[in-house]
Amino acid sequence: MRTHGCGELRSEHVGQEVSLGGWVHRRRDLGGLVFIDLRDRAGIAQVAFGPEAPEALARAGGLSAETVVLVRGVVVPRPAGQVNREMATGEVEVRASAVAIVGPAAAPAIPVGRVRGEELAAEELRLRHRHLDLRRPELLRNLELRHRLLQRARRELSARGFLEIETPILGKPTPEGARDYLVPSRVHPGEFYALPQSPQIYKQLLMVAGFDRYFQLARCFRDEDPRADRQPEFTQIDLEASFVGPEDIYAVTDDLLVALWDEAGEEVVTPFSRMPYREAMQRYGSDKPDLRFDLEIRDGTDLVGEGSGDFLRASVARGERVRLLVVPEGATLSRKDLDALTEEARAMRAPGLLWARRGPDGASGPGAHALGEPALAAVALAEGDALLGCWGVDAVALPALGRVRLEVIRRLRLAPRVRHAFVWIEQFPMFVRDPESGALVPMHHPFTAPHPDDLALLEPDPERVRSLHYDPVYNGTELGSGSIRIVDPALQSKIFGRLGLTPEEAERRFGFLLEGLRAGAPPHGGIALGFDRIVMLLAGGESLRDVIAFPKTTAARALFEGAPAAVREEDLDVLHLRIRR
Repeated sequence: MRTHGCGELRSEHVGQEVSLGGWVHRRRDLGGLVFIDLRDRAGIAQVAFGPEAPEALARAGGLSAETVVLVRGVVVPRPAGQVNREMATGEVEVRASAVAIVGPAAAPAIPVGRVRGEELAAEELRLRHRHLDLRRPELLRNLELRHRLLQRARRELSARGFLEIETPILGKPTPEGARDYLVPSRVHPGEFYALPQSPQIYKQLLMVAGFDRYFQLARCFRDEDPRADRQPEFTQIDLEASFVGPEDIYAVTDDLLVALWDEAGEEVVTPFSRMPYREAMQRYGSDKPDLRFDLEIRDGTDLVGEGSGDFLRASVARGERVRLLVVPEGATLSRKDLDALTEEARAMRAPGLLWARRGPDGASGPGAHALGEPALAAVALAEGDALLGCWGVDAVALPALGRVRLEVIRRLRLAPRVRHAFVWIEQFPMFVRDPESGALVPMHHPFTAPHPDDLALLEPDPERVRSLHYDPVYNGTELGSGSIRIVDPALQSKIFGRLGLTPEEAERRFGFLLEGLRAGAPPHGGIALGFDRIVMLLAGGESLRDVIAFPKTTAARALFEGAPAAVREEDLDVLHLRIRR
């Protein structure tokens, strides 16, 4: 039906008869002449209808926006003075001899052919009419980029000997930190499958089976509370390899990320820097630090003395810390800004925020009085600088000041020192305490190998045990997570026991993994990279919904198709289910 895409026509096609198909993007009726901009995936072409083809002219005059038409005509140069330099096809137009309507269209519920500068419709309305929203060139470009990145990832990993292997979507419920999506079994009443939160155990079993190198563009599902940067279903680049240590996984991942950034037209170099988790928290208050900016947190505990406020001296006496952040030229922060920063700190459970600004007459602000003159002198604030601080246990003060740091960068619109800042965060704690129950829980998942130097601490002091876990971070965004796995079934059972699982519970929940490890497992490890997040970053999107064809809302609803939806009672009967109100 088509000889060319609309956006493919150029000056070299002048004189050729072409057949185009697409959507009416815009129509302009000049009486004896009608022009339509015809749009398809390749772009837009201008089609002119004149009196030399009266039947086509008459039909073109009645075309409404978004109607799908087939057009036949000859490519001609645009008249002098009418060349459109902003269009790839702007030097030519098609002089139409025939037009056929093949897809009549009702008036679109949302604007599709946006005029430059015109605001988009509300996001919920666009998601409700996603089939129309996807006609926007921005989303088309994003999904084309997504396709290219998928194919590049496949090529890069295949070239390194990785095999693409699909793992089950219907599996056993084995919670990994989030809630599973459960699928009832019709043929086994009262029993359930779970949609995978990740292919974690399956890919470990593939290593046990001897496949050596595996990857998958894996669809994963997590029934988590709504968050702006999460989707209940998502895609990850999942890989695992045998006879490897962390350095091997770093090298493969570095090469893969360089290739993906290259596919998007961005040049980055390796190796990426490394930073232990503890250092990242102490310097930046975050395990995903944005290293494009030099602002670093200082330890100001030793500065608290006789001239300091009672509450700070009491905090230090309890063994807590005072953490400070010097912000060059931060004195331009208004009182409104500082109040907002204080609320950011309190949202992270900090008791408040110390702040001081240094002007021509010295430092002022509640932080100046709380720290005292000797402490301020030791900090050596320059004129125009600001000092921000939090106090308390490091588990509170550091993340609070880390959040304040990011908000300061945003409010002051600080210029980054580099465009791309990759870093590997490593040596994470093996265990943490659940803030509500106080129970010992894995910081990531229970299959992560402890650091070999810390094995002796497993029983007496598990919170000091480091793990062989690692996260790649880019410009303050975590790109994924990975680790070297436990391969000794006795050690794996010991970890389960340290987490409070009885041997019977461990066998019931993870018996198939333990059985695999008992069959002889090579040393192995891997990583999962958040593919949707990578595409969003490389596309310059503001939301994951910008790079997913049919995303869910932050309330985990699919507005276009209306999911989730109620199910008929007879369908529930087949599954042996009842709804309890």
